Amino acid sequence: MARRKQQSHGWVYVIWGMNGLVILCLFGAGLFYFNKQGASAANAMFGGTPTPGTIQRGAPTSYFLPTLTPNPLYTPPVFETSTPFVLANGPVPGAVGFSVAGRPIDLYIFGSGEREYLIVAGIHGGGEWNTILLANELIEHINSHPEIIPADAKLYIIRNMNPDGEAREHTVDGRVNNHGVDLNRNFPTKNWAEDWDRDGCWVFRPTTGGAFGGSEPETRAVMSFIAAHKIDAMISYHSAALGVFPGGVPWEEPSKRLANTLAFVTKYPYPPVDTGCEYTGTLADWAVENGVSAAVDMELTNHKDTDFDKNLKALQVLLSFIP
Repeated sequence: MARRKQQSHGWVYVIWGMNGLVILCLFGAGLFYFNKQGASAANAMFGGTPTPGTIQRGAPTSYFLPTLTPNPLYTPPVFETSTPFVLANGPVPGAVGFSVAGRPIDLYIFGSGEREYLIVAGIHGGGEWNTILLANELIEHINSHPEIIPADAKLYIIRNMNPDGEAREHTVDGRVNNHGVDLNRNFPTKNWAEDWDRDGCWVFRPTTGGAFGGSEPETRAVMSFIAAHKIDAMISYHSAALGVFPGGVPWEEPSKRLANTLAFVTKYPYPPVDTGCEYTGTLADWAVENGVSAAVDMELTNHKDTDFDKNLKALQVLLSFIP
């Protein structure tokens, strides 16, 4: 009698245990479903994120620009670059945004005038690391000689637009970002292309213009910054040897005038050397299509030197340029 009663209690425990297991499974499935729905909604809100291993065709109708519309629920991790830059007794840099790996894209600001100018270096990361060194030298020089900035001017310097590439390697392997994208072909210009004819172009490693124009966080960060300012003129630094490329397709007159003056003081070639390469999705072209009065891509002499003296003259040209 007692044994039969004990067995019935045992079956009750088993049944209730199974019920509890079913409830836990349903609860877990519900959490997974709602998390997935929330992720899909966020993905749609911010223009979509391509599934790994796939290519998303076509550009979104709007861009999530993190500087202007930050996501309050996301705090990206911050890493040091492979060559950290610390300015003694000078301004602490801000950040226009973050790289794929969460590294900050540093911004230095000098002056407080109404006319605004911009220098961007390191768009090709460690592949053109001497442009980052040049930006560092210019920042140090301006900090020591603040009088170089006219009273009516303000200068912004984005010293390293591709910190992941610079951290990876100071060779051709450091050129692209962590998605394998050439950031100077990722801007949503009228002529943006995912791929292009490689005849006369850089071919040392595989690369792409991105899944769509503006697909990369580094690109969107700079787009956001430029959209928030009225830039009179900008220089995007590269290396090496081809000269000064005005912005615009075809080249626009104010950019041609800036390029000509910069070439005169630096002795970099203008018109630039024509290798037959078709340039698509570039920062300078996007800039003049979106409100920057004049913009150029300017290439240093080689992949090692900063040409500091030449580019100190170029800085003076930039800061005195009136569109």
